[in-house]
Amino acid sequence: MKRAGIIGGGAWGTALAQVCARAGVAVTLWAREPEVVAAINADHENPLFLPGVALDAAIRATGDPADLADADLVLAVAPAQHLRASLAAFAPHARAGAPVVLCAKGFEASSLKLMTQVLAETLPAAAPAVLSGPSFAGEVARGLPTAVTLAASDLALARRIAEAIAGPTFRPYVSDDMIGAEAGGAVKNVLAIACGIVEGRGLGRSAHAALITRGFAELTRLAVALGGEAETVAGLCGLGDLVLTCSSPQSRNMSVGLALGRGESLSQALADKRSVAEGVASAPAVVALAERLGVETPISSAVRDILAGVTEVGPAITALLARPLRAEA
Repeated sequence: MKRAGIIGGGAWGTALAQVCARAGVAVTLWAREPEVVAAINADHENPLFLPGVALDAAIRATGDPADLADADLVLAVAPAQHLRASLAAFAPHARAGAPVVLCAKGFEASSLKLMTQVLAETLPAAAPAVLSGPSFAGEVARGLPTAVTLAASDLALARRIAEAIAGPTFRPYVSDDMIGAEAGGAVKNVLAIACGIVEGRGLGRSAHAALITRGFAELTRLAVALGGEAETVAGLCGLGDLVLTCSSPQSRNMSVGLALGRGESLSQALADKRSVAEGVASAPAVVALAERLGVETPISSAVRDILAGVTEVGPAITALLARPLRAEA
């Protein structure tokens, strides 16, 4: 795996291009924004999505997906709601059998499908893998220590990809549970909005800790119902990512919740945000999937209702605390 193609020129796509370049892999990044392509090639920076981070000079940006045709490895980093369109645009140029690593965290809102299912429908000849875990793009791009889950149904493939992109400060742990890795990353975005609401409302650290813990129970129930393993989501791609995303306003999803908790509307919370808060689109999908599978997700349901304007923050919190008492496990 000597050549990597990155689909998506946002903050996370740019950070993963940096990871690949540091590992000695030749990188071509496909971005839709001409100004991103120009800035990366001329100034070795992505001022639109990752300002202030000096990029490896070996990273090449392009606006043409055909330039990724010779990639031995493709990292698909377009946001979840745009992944299908991005993969479809790349499909005429994809090499049959080449690994495609899915790096977006979410469910497709229109179909309730996982990203691996979207990939199977758009690039059926690709070898799928999933990268997920606690990773802020700016920290990864700057070379701060990061560990993630890299899952593929073929463990040998997961190891090959991990060995290709690993570096002194970027450590992938391999797994063969793609569903667990995907579910953990998707559900934690919704829970991060809830944690932001708790923080913005000033409900205290005890409430914050309780929400993370009970949110993790929701995440685990849904992941297992989808066919994932509880052990997987107890690792980096579930619990690890949940702790990170629920603990810092640097998280786009938590920052949305903070604004809602402080009394702002959803449109105000999303204003001036260039990067996507995946949890906003994923919340209805998470709850719909849970209802289809008979899984209780009271926290995610409350977030969905707040985002949809069905209920306000105060009544939603009151309703959660008034739920019947029950055993923890």
